Amino acid sequence: MTLDATTATRFARLALDCIHREYPNKISHVLQSESDVRAPSALTPVFYGCFDWHSAVHGHWLLVRLCRTFPDAEFAPAIRRALATSFRPDRVAKEVEYFQGEDRRPFERPYGLAWLLQLSTELDEWNDEDARAWAKTLDPLVVIATQRLLEWYPKLTGPIRTGEHSQTAFAMGLALDWARSRKHEAMRALLEKRGRDFYLEDRGWRLSFEPGGQDFLSPGLAEADFMRRILPQAQFAQWLTAFLPELTPAAPDAFDGLASGIPVDPDTWLRPAIVTDKSDGKLAHLDGLNLSRAWMLEGILEGLPTSDPRRDRLREAALAHRAAGLRAVTGEHYAGGHWLGSFAVYLVTQRGLARR
Repeated sequence: MTLDATTATRFARLALDCIHREYPNKISHVLQSESDVRAPSALTPVFYGCFDWHSAVHGHWLLVRLCRTFPDAEFAPAIRRALATSFRPDRVAKEVEYFQGEDRRPFERPYGLAWLLQLSTELDEWNDEDARAWAKTLDPLVVIATQRLLEWYPKLTGPIRTGEHSQTAFAMGLALDWARSRKHEAMRALLEKRGRDFYLEDRGWRLSFEPGGQDFLSPGLAEADFMRRILPQAQFAQWLTAFLPELTPAAPDAFDGLASGIPVDPDTWLRPAIVTDKSDGKLAHLDGLNLSRAWMLEGILEGLPTSDPRRDRLREAALAHRAAGLRAVTGEHYAGGHWLGSFAVYLVTQRGLARR
């Protein structure tokens, strides 16, 4: 799929339909007393729609991305009105107040915070008067998210290798892209160091153990997609040989004593995931997994030399996951409709590529 105005309109409608839709809603909220029992829009009046806080954040990112890409599209005025409604100083001040509440340091860490940085990146890079004003309005919240991540990553004794929101690798990729765009040297240096600490010595990951039944991120591919961001091309290619040996044809030992190839069936390797009930929010995660796998595979391709023999297999898998993932972005069920559009736009606009 190429992103033309017709396709962009379909994705825009998904986000416009949900960013100010308060219910149904799933909040992750620490209560200190009965006074904390309030509606989502009272707790976090910027990001209260789209079922949960992080989906509201990347729903806003979707709208910014599409309005920036198609400034003259028919949907652009509606997007601008929606963003102007959300990005008001009084609303952001309430979000800041919420984040500063007792026992809320872990709130939306790391996934939601990383998407907030990605939203900030999109606003900062958009040469538009409204976008500059919205970025300035949102900045107090971005400062808090930045500080939370700067404090947290050094405390981790190891990476978090899940297929859901707590995963470190995907969030680190979004945050690193922000740090490089914003020229935030402290965040950049920390993430590059922690990435090497967490992942540089990893060996022998097997994709046959993925996915979990409700994953929307691949632990293995997300790690590789992050490492291509921080390693020179030749070193990344060598690292990938050790980390994903099943990609390499069976051969004598080639890297630190690890066999360079693990026999795999090319007809069954890394097939797209199948969702058996798209009305079930957790099971519908697998539609998002297909989309995120596609952009992660494309990211790995970006990190490899053009002559690398693994490229054909990676490209075939990326295309298969892209097709399966995009077919699922219909909005038929709110379980997927409130967030899959963001993943689709991140994929088809290649937001994560060439961020060095």
